Amino acid sequence: MSHDGRAIANFVLDVCEETGRPVSNLALQKLVYFCHVWSLIELGKPLVKHSFEAWEFGPVLPYLYREFRAFDREAIKSRAKVLDPLSGEQRIAEYALSSDTHDLLRKVVEFYSRLKAGDLVRLSHAKGGPWEESWNHSGIINPGMKIKDESIVRFYSRAFESFTLQ
Repeated sequence: MSHDGRAIANFVLDVCEETGRPVSNLALQKLVYFCHVWSLIELGKPLVKHSFEAWEFGPVLPYLYREFRAFDREAIKSRAKVLDPLSGEQRIAEYALSSDTHDLLRKVVEFYSRLKAGDLVRLSHAKGGPWEESWNHSGIINPGMKIKDESIVRFYSRAFESFTLQ
């Protein structure tokens, strides 16, 4: 089952808060992206139901960027919200993850959240990787610079060791 990126962002923020690691908007985008990457590779299914876009500083979920842009480079102190269709009010996006997804995402977040935002950007800009393929699309039309899940799987499945073995 694919999830709303806001719910996954809230999971990431909760884990980072537990481990005492502040997260900026830039870092959050990359952490959610790497959670999506490793869900595709390790679990064989997309984590986030929306496509990431290739922006200058790496993969981005535009609605998630807008949600937290006010924090700029500062640590995010709130949680992503969604519109409740029944009440018409904003509420915090909740996550309900299967145990295998929860365990994998916790490992991913604990690993990648130790890195600085700039290091996460460099990792997401890997030569020949999905971001580069979308960003430098050689004139081929790519509306919204969407990063395809197939490109993510093709690139990251070539890793010498699975993420979970590290």
